[in-house]
Amino acid sequence: MQSKFISMALWAFLPVMAGISCSTQAQNQEQQPSQGEQQVARVYMFKEISSENLVKIYEALGREATGKVAVKLSTGEPGGHNFLQPSLIQPLVQKVNGTIVECNTAYGGGRADTESHLKAAADHGFTAIAPVDIMDAEGEVALPVQGGKHLKENYVGAHYPQYDFTIILSHFKGHAMGGFGGAIKNMSIGIASSAGKAWIHSAGKTKSNPWSNLPAQDDFLESMAEAAKSVADHCGDKILYISVANNLSVDCDCDASPEAPRMGDIGILASLDPVALDKACTDLVRASSDPGKVHLIERIDSRHGIHTLEYGEQIGLGTQSYELITLD
Repeated sequence: MQSKFISMALWAFLPVMAGISCSTQAQNQEQQPSQGEQQVARVYMFKEISSENLVKIYEALGREATGKVAVKLSTGEPGGHNFLQPSLIQPLVQKVNGTIVECNTAYGGGRADTESHLKAAADHGFTAIAPVDIMDAEGEVALPVQGGKHLKENYVGAHYPQYDFTIILSHFKGHAMGGFGGAIKNMSIGIASSAGKAWIHSAGKTKSNPWSNLPAQDDFLESMAEAAKSVADHCGDKILYISVANNLSVDCDCDASPEAPRMGDIGILASLDPVALDKACTDLVRASSDPGKVHLIERIDSRHGIHTLEYGEQIGLGTQSYELITLD
């Protein structure tokens, strides 16, 4: 789409460029969405969760991860066990010659400093399949938040700008604060430095200890969406999103003692749109015939989790309108 606008601008201001015809200009105008037209994202899905299908769904997106590739996932809090298993993700990570990237936590626990975090990654088997980079080991850098209501800057690990391409590889599940954790949570709080995590949790009030003075819930959710938008803006078309909806606990992988899942697995989903991907995951939870879904739905709704998607759509992070394309 950007190239179409560039072509039209060149036609308007440089008419001597005879290589651009009136018919080409008209064709470009016809291909642009009309004002008010709803854009629909594509979300791909495999019901069967396997290493092979994880690679296939990446290929279905049609966007090749090139250069130095960051694979953002959660290495999991020590004591937890619901995180994406190295054996599942290994073929995909190695196919793209990826580096597993993380940042230290803001809540203490077993991944609050780089040494402990690397030990947790090793204990959970991640260092055996790929390099692991704790991106804020040497500090942080600020990404601008364009038009942010709560955040003007998003503080991410200092190593993050060294990467050419990002794969947001998320474990979709519940979350104690956000209602659910998916692509948007993984690319916002996940890529944020330890101090940056506090910044998002406090809706831009502090980079130290946010827990004693938390903002209104919607302000926190909106801050996650704003931080995610800064990452998307930084990456342009050098980012894609894959979520594995398994081990569907109401608790996230940052919990050392997560509640056991009470509903069955859903599958692997992927998109070039993080809002559409998270929306599809939440919709599939609601549409499931598994009676255990009520627990995860309660967690999502009690935290007003859908507002993250509503606000994300509002600020241009993505769309909640999608076409679900099943691949098995």
